[in-house]
Amino acid sequence: MVWQKKFKKGWKPPAKWGRIEAVREKVNRSAARMLSEREHQEYLALRIIAQSVSPVGSGYLSREMRKMGQVVSEATAGRILNRLDHGGYTAKVGFQGRTLTDTGSAYFKNLDVRKTRLDQGEEFFSVLHNQTKERLIDILVARKAIERELARLAAENATPEEIKEMWAIQRAQFEKAARPDGAAEQDVLFHRAIARAARNPVLESAIEMIRQDGQLTPVFEYIRRTVHSVISYDHAQVIRSIENHNPDLAEQAMVRHIENLISDVKKYWTKINKA
Repeated sequence: MVWQKKFKKGWKPPAKWGRIEAVREKVNRSAARMLSEREHQEYLALRIIAQSVSPVGSGYLSREMRKMGQVVSEATAGRILNRLDHGGYTAKVGFQGRTLTDTGSAYFKNLDVRKTRLDQGEEFFSVLHNQTKERLIDILVARKAIERELARLAAENATPEEIKEMWAIQRAQFEKAARPDGAAEQDVLFHRAIARAARNPVLESAIEMIRQDGQLTPVFEYIRRTVHSVISYDHAQVIRSIENHNPDLAEQAMVRHIENLISDVKKYWTKINKA
């Protein structure tokens, strides 16, 4: 290792340094990348079509995606199917619905492999080695400035359908929180749902850029689990304020949520420095 050359012969590095190198080696082997929102929708749609014994239409797709925690209207489901048709991933069977093409089957397998790697925590290792406590806190401070406004706007503009989607995501997150694969994906979906409901494309684009398309989400998920922090309660408080169309309380709930994340980051670094 490069850093060993800086010390006298016979010197042994602390055990913690070896753990850092092990993480870096795993980073180099990792090729996982979190699915974008569009890819996530397509993954669910292709999975439903692949498992169905008959062609799938927009109504059936909408109902099945809801069961998976992704609330989409029948019209949105129709647009997803049209997108898959255009990509050559599905084929129409008269007025009955869609079936998978060979191209669609290959695309689904590719998405499934990436999602599996993410669920196993590979995404965490692809990002962690470049992070510092200060950088993570800077990102969270920037998120707080934007997401507090998004929460306010969502409280003013969210539709009943969008609020149902938020609750569905929150329930899925709560159920997955104790599992080994965690609930990083639901965290991304939750914050994106609020950003969409805010009806401000500029702020929505800004927060997507800061969140790096979810690339840091597995890192924060790992940190929260290490310090035994649970965020599904924070999310419930945010949704409840949005549901009551109370901008002030929604903003306060979001600020409290982000500040809790900042506190978790500080606790994590204190913990690993004592290791």
